[in-house]
Amino acid sequence: QVQLVESGGGLVQAGGSLRLSCAASGSIFSINAMGWYRQAPGKQRELVAAITRGGTTNYADSMKGRFTISRDNAKNTVYLQMNSLKPEDTAVYYCAASRALIMIITTIGYWGQGTQVTVSS
Repeated sequence: QVQLVESGGGLVQAGGSLRLSCAASGSIFSINAMGWYRQAPGKQRELVAAITRGGTTNYADSMKGRFTISRDNAKNTVYLQMNSLKPEDTAVYYCAASRALIMIITTIGYWGQGTQVTVSS
């Protein structure tokens, strides 16, 4: 089993920045990709960004240029640096882990508990 613990959420003004962290523990040798999803009230859960163990990244189009995903394999931790935040970024952000290299909803084996990000205007 794998456990994922997120941290770093909070309240920030529009234009500000936050960095989210996700620490993985357990059978981490089986994980080949990790990433972030978010879900706002009344909206479908959507991919934010993903990264493979080797460092290949993928972003949702609306996040490119504002968000950066990175990882520290030695610490079994992934990060999401969020800059130029907008009110529409307000959502619960979930860390996810996949045994497969591709990060899509059907390949995700583990979820974190979620961390709230609120961007005020």
